Amino acid sequence: MRSLYREVASGGITTRPPQPDGYALMSAPTTANVGELLEWYAEMGVDVALSEEPVDRFKPAEVSPTPAPTAPSVRRPQAIVPTSDDTARQARDIAATAQTLDELRGALEAFEGCNLRLTATRMVFSDGSPDGRVMLVGEGPGRDEDIQGLPFVGRSGQLLDRMLGAIGLDRDAVYIANIVPWRPPGNRRPTPQETAVCRPFIERQIELADPDFLILLGGAAASELLDSREGILKLRGRWRSYETARRQIRALPTLHPAYLLRQPLHKRFAWRDFLSLREALDGSA
Repeated sequence: MRSLYREVASGGITTRPPQPDGYALMSAPTTANVGELLEWYAEMGVDVALSEEPVDRFKPAEVSPTPAPTAPSVRRPQAIVPTSDDTARQARDIAATAQTLDELRGALEAFEGCNLRLTATRMVFSDGSPDGRVMLVGEGPGRDEDIQGLPFVGRSGQLLDRMLGAIGLDRDAVYIANIVPWRPPGNRRPTPQETAVCRPFIERQIELADPDFLILLGGAAASELLDSREGILKLRGRWRSYETARRQIRALPTLHPAYLLRQPLHKRFAWRDFLSLREALDGSA
């Protein structure tokens, strides 16, 4: 198998054939490159060290004496809960009983049907003003959101703030939430079972906030709430109708800010979408 020479270089990582001595060499990274690498690690969810102490993996395992049999322990309430249709129905019943957003927050904090709560630091419910005409919904919290307990406060959130500011809006004028209120481990994508369990809560949250316009950030939020299998590049830019028990709300799928950080050339598409939102707010669309 041919090994590759990896070199930290300005503008990215390049590869070269191995050196004659057979050892892979790496040039000394600069301060700027190290900073960019650490930011990339944090964005990808690599934010926790495995251990603070070195581990001797060649040390023979110590054999401990067989413990005496003990009485069965009582099952703790924080055990992992298998996801099932019954759990999803329970979530719908609990969400439906909430008559205010505060009641919904309390019900979600007490809900034990989603195992993401076991690995997250805290629940991320919402930010902004629920009285605003615009509600934005993303997929789920990331590392910074998990730490602060607010949605869209990391790098993608900073870009979202600039996107809102470009059309004369800010966080105090909009309401922001996510499909899943707990951070998945390592920033992985929530499983279909996890989104199915959390969906009744975001649907009730939208219904209670009752915005005039619903902006769906990214393919996960758009496909989940619009029940569509189309990709976000096909969905974006076209106004849809999202129906609640109260009324129909105009919904606009657009690109997620995290995606735009990876694909900056597509910012022009998001700009068109946000201009469409501005026109709708002004009553001209």
